[in-house]
Amino acid sequence: MSPRQITRCGLCVALLAVGSSISVPLGPVPFTLQTLVLAMLPIALGGRDAVITVAVWVAAGAIGLPVFSGFSGGVGHILGPTGGYIWGFLAGTALAAAVLRLDAVPERMREGLAAGAMLLVSYTFGTAQLVALLGIDPMAALGTAVLPFVVPDVLKLVAGVMAGRAVRRAISVGTRAA
Repeated sequence: MSPRQITRCGLCVALLAVGSSISVPLGPVPFTLQTLVLAMLPIALGGRDAVITVAVWVAAGAIGLPVFSGFSGGVGHILGPTGGYIWGFLAGTALAAAVLRLDAVPERMREGLAAGAMLLVSYTFGTAQLVALLGIDPMAALGTAVLPFVVPDVLKLVAGVMAGRAVRRAISVGTRAA
């Protein structure tokens, strides 16, 4: 990775931490802005750098840095009831990166599909871990930890994709000027 890529990824880890810290508790899963940032990352940075960014964010949180919702951190968050969402963000970002490489699909559609895929993977991993650790019915888990978030998350995805496009344009202009 170039120093420029390392800097961008580092800034985006910080942005993801800030988006995660803006938290409104709504049952077992808080409402945060991390979904918006996660939708932005693959579009703004490119798939590989987005995956690296999310992996560094997960690792930072695992060692106890306060990068998760509510300025929290620690391995307990990753292994706890909502930890599946964190793992899902990483796997979902990897899938989003793969979707962005589908050159046969028009770019704007690819970007929307990538963001949607990231969200579906995070919902899937999150719900599975919630069910496994709390021993609740999958439908109850979906009703508590997914359904209340669908509309706000879709709005955050749209905003994240638009922000990702703007950041990508700014980065490419800055790269040409340098």
